[in-house]
Amino acid sequence: MLDVLVTSINAVVPIILLILLGYLLNKFNFLNKFFVKIGNKFVFKVCLPCMLFINIYDKMDSFADIRWDVVLYAVIAICVIFGLGLLTAILTTRQQNRRGVILQCSFRSNFAIIGLALVERLGGDTGLAGIISAFSIPVFNILAVIALSIFVREEAPAPVKGEMQTVPQGDSTAAVACESSPGVKAAKSKHSVKSILLNIVKNPLIIGVFVGLVFVAVREIERAAGFTKIIQVAMEVNGTEVEGVIINGEVVTQMTQEVVKFRFDNQLKFLYTAVKDLKAIASPLALIVLGGQFEFSAVKGMTKEIIVGTAWRVLIAPLIGIGVAFLLSRYTNLVTFGSDVYPTLIALFGTPVAVSSAIMAGEMKNDEQLATQLVVWTSICSILSIFITVFICGLLW
Repeated sequence: MLDVLVTSINAVVPIILLILLGYLLNKFNFLNKFFVKIGNKFVFKVCLPCMLFINIYDKMDSFADIRWDVVLYAVIAICVIFGLGLLTAILTTRQQNRRGVILQCSFRSNFAIIGLALVERLGGDTGLAGIISAFSIPVFNILAVIALSIFVREEAPAPVKGEMQTVPQGDSTAAVACESSPGVKAAKSKHSVKSILLNIVKNPLIIGVFVGLVFVAVREIERAAGFTKIIQVAMEVNGTEVEGVIINGEVVTQMTQEVVKFRFDNQLKFLYTAVKDLKAIASPLALIVLGGQFEFSAVKGMTKEIIVGTAWRVLIAPLIGIGVAFLLSRYTNLVTFGSDVYPTLIALFGTPVAVSSAIMAGEMKNDEQLATQLVVWTSICSILSIFITVFICGLLW
């Protein structure tokens, strides 16, 4: 199990080191507030959408590859954790701009950046992980928009019933009594729901996922219409190119593969390469920018929220997501998950809170400092929690 500990450390410690780099650069005045603010916007609106697009486009070859039992379980489990996290957030803090941050931390893992790498290092099915990411990432982001919208209102506070309010009348003002009514409440509720839906539709991360799924759909349409060709590709074993493979006593150096005629990474390779380069800088830049915002002095005023959020992310969420999957698979016929599925579930439910959660919290007027603290502390604590989770799962498989 020493290899598992080393794997967990290699997956999580680089994140902590990049955050530490950003923190030190800020302390030595190498980074300023203007750079951090613009860096946040650049990562959130450009780099992360490119990363999500490439992840889906490269990992999901066809909609036929989807394992619906794993997908359905993952989505339901995330929604259940969201509901329990919502109750926890309401009960543990009165500050509205912190409730959404705690709620987001409870269900949203770093599956896109840490999770996919962790699945590969644990020997799991990377194809399955890529497919799960195509569904979990949109769910994460939709629920994150909801979590960060329901407690924070951008509009002016509504007047209290019976309170006098001044209304301009030419050069003078007149005082009127404001009475609440079901019609006014319904209008406010409707406006709130509309705002949440608009935030979901306009969210850059969701747009990145949507565009990726559109390109996968185009690939499917090409196959259905017969726009394919046969090409010769090199032999690979476990993702590594080899000179040849012995099949039926003969050495085979190449194999045929059917591909669609139009591919974004072939016909528009220059654009694909540019998007992939933006994806490559998304994670390190996001972490350095986060480190530039980190202040240890801020921990004192939010200790309770940090403990609650971290406990949810590294203890409670993995226990629910992985534990229920094991019980259902072992004692019922509802699902049948083999050892190839559990590395994906560990990555989905057991990794630290997503790096983009802090950026998103700041963009949506929530407590960005708390969100940043949760990224750091869940990353630190997950080194041990991932190791324990993998060790226990290894005993149960």
